[in-house]
Amino acid sequence: MAGWGNRWRAVAAVAAGVVMLCGCSGTPEATSAGATHHDGKPTVLTTFTVLADMASVVGGEHVTVESITKPGAEIHDYEPTPADVGKASQAQLILDNGLGLEHWLGQFVASANVPHAVVSDGVEPMDIADRPGTPNPHAWMSPTNGQRYVDNIVTALSNLDPEHAEQFRENGTAYKAQLEKVGTDLKNRLAELPSQQRALVTCEGAFSYLARDAGLSEHYLWPVNAEQEAGPQELRRAIDVVGRDRVPAVFCESTVSDHQMKQVVEATGATFGGTLYVDSLSEKDGPVPTYLDLLRHDAETIARGLTGEKR
Repeated sequence: MAGWGNRWRAVAAVAAGVVMLCGCSGTPEATSAGATHHDGKPTVLTTFTVLADMASVVGGEHVTVESITKPGAEIHDYEPTPADVGKASQAQLILDNGLGLEHWLGQFVASANVPHAVVSDGVEPMDIADRPGTPNPHAWMSPTNGQRYVDNIVTALSNLDPEHAEQFRENGTAYKAQLEKVGTDLKNRLAELPSQQRALVTCEGAFSYLARDAGLSEHYLWPVNAEQEAGPQELRRAIDVVGRDRVPAVFCESTVSDHQMKQVVEATGATFGGTLYVDSLSEKDGPVPTYLDLLRHDAETIARGLTGEKR
């Protein structure tokens, strides 16, 4: 941790210079990096792209939303840059996931001196299976939890901009209905799946909340935030589960290698059901440019893989 502290102090020192330059410069570049744009809308900064999209849907035309991380980026081990701290220092609000996802956030917010809201507040945390007392941070993967996130975003934006609170509430209500439909549709499509085959087998243990919503048991090659490689025992365990229960399909996430899951496929005869998205949205022309697209893609991929449906 000492190494992290030294890196953070260096980032904060450089960031102070970045903030001073942004504050003194009248260039268009400095203005575009700032929090309050020429149209007077407040800027909300989020820690990753999923939250940015959710805040954009709730905030509509009344806020400007930016994400610290870019599409396709891994959030777990992200290290803020001086430019990030400079940008945050000019924002009116930072939205973060909580549940231990952004380990760097405390020092980041302190350096930026900007209020923040935790969008997972009120979610019932699920522990990482092999780490009692350590919450799995991927709560947004549950459409039910996603609705709680929306409520918290509505509250945070309403406190920031009371004038448009009613619009935020209306946007949030419509958004929650769409999220609820994703979860309901997935459960309906899996309803006839035999009990022993109701298993979600993935590379990383990032789907605890989604599996719980859908009535599936969760199995994985490695836990959250672990090295992205399974040991012989973990690989054997996955092979045993898939073979014993005749699980029809297995899956892997977009940000990791699927080569070990392909070994499970070869050993068991299961189908590789496809790629799932978790930590990041794609670019706008990609497969999951929005949070709703991400949930719908994953639900469709899981349902099709486990049931053998053709669409």
